[in-house]
Amino acid sequence: MGLKQVLEEIVSMGDLTLRLPGGGELVLGDGTGSKLVARITSPLWVARIAAKPGLAVGEAYMDGGLVLEQGEIGEFLDLVGSNAKNQPRTRRGPIRRWIRQQLKETNARLTARSNVAHHYDLSDELYRRFLDADMQYSCAYFARPDMTLEEAQLAKKRHIAAKLAIEPGMKVLDIGCGWGGMAMTLAEETGAEVHGVTLSKEQLAVAKERAEARGLAGRAVFSLTDYRDVTERYDRIVSVGMFEHVGRPNYQEYFDGVACLLKDDGVALIHAIGRPEPGVTNAWMAKYIFPGGYSPALSELMPPIERAGLMVTDLEILRLHYAETIKHWRQRFAAARHEIVELYDERFCRMWEFYLGIAEQSFVHRRQYIWQVQVSKQVDTLPITRDYIAETEARLARPEQRVA
Repeated sequence: MGLKQVLEEIVSMGDLTLRLPGGGELVLGDGTGSKLVARITSPLWVARIAAKPGLAVGEAYMDGGLVLEQGEIGEFLDLVGSNAKNQPRTRRGPIRRWIRQQLKETNARLTARSNVAHHYDLSDELYRRFLDADMQYSCAYFARPDMTLEEAQLAKKRHIAAKLAIEPGMKVLDIGCGWGGMAMTLAEETGAEVHGVTLSKEQLAVAKERAEARGLAGRAVFSLTDYRDVTERYDRIVSVGMFEHVGRPNYQEYFDGVACLLKDDGVALIHAIGRPEPGVTNAWMAKYIFPGGYSPALSELMPPIERAGLMVTDLEILRLHYAETIKHWRQRFAAARHEIVELYDERFCRMWEFYLGIAEQSFVHRRQYIWQVQVSKQVDTLPITRDYIAETEARLARPEQRVA
């Protein structure tokens, strides 16, 4: 299939002019919206984009094969995303899905650490340039539309803390603790003793340093540990933004592990990116950003939870909160781009611009969302209405009522 036919099937709305090597042009869309002009720099890139647009468009932008002459990369990706939501979704048969799962999405012990290092062992100086001050690298919670990123990330942590109904002195396990912000907030505001585990050496060093600086080294403890190697049992388990890296073949092992690590009257809260039906990870994202990553549908989540002997006691879907979060990140990345170029290089910046752009649009146009699933072993562990969540959030927002 030629490039013209491929792109005409992809772009039916908007106003995109694509300049080709040799002087030709393709005018795509219905002429609505901002005018965008892009140029493909060589016949080789024309062939690659025509053959595998899902992979090659991002590669072309990274390597200078696709150059925007009018408009910004965010506008270009918004046009692609707004068209993609109208495309029919291809359903794969069970055999094809199984083969892809085994070859692409297994995140076994041999690959888990390398997959984590690929993304999270980048310099923390990069992440400091565009994250909030607490370095929360997951979806914020915009309880009000006028919240700053810092306010919304704090609201996310308190929203999760409230759902966990943590009492002073409880032992909490944070699976995939990142740079330690969630663990430290739980220790400071609820009086819990938190053990954060990560597979990222860079994140571990920063988390330990931050806990020491805040006087929390004895209450927020961090280690380079695979959650499958943890042996202690906990009153509460929290995991934010880690489940996307587990891999579908390992879901049962994950929830069996949560069940084993949770006390009989314990509660766990898992927060991750989801989708409305089973699918596949974007080829460019899987290759360059999150190898081994996959965002599950709820239909893929519930069977292993049930088989692990756990009960779903609360489920919340956060729509568009991540789109707003990533918009803040993208704007901050752009503002600090000149510094990030010095840390890495131009190609790296283009890769991350493309990553943040398609990530934002996946939540705006492609029906991705965040789910927070609360599980327990006993039916009576938590209050029987959700009122306690809002009441606890309000209490945590009042400094005089927090645990010292």
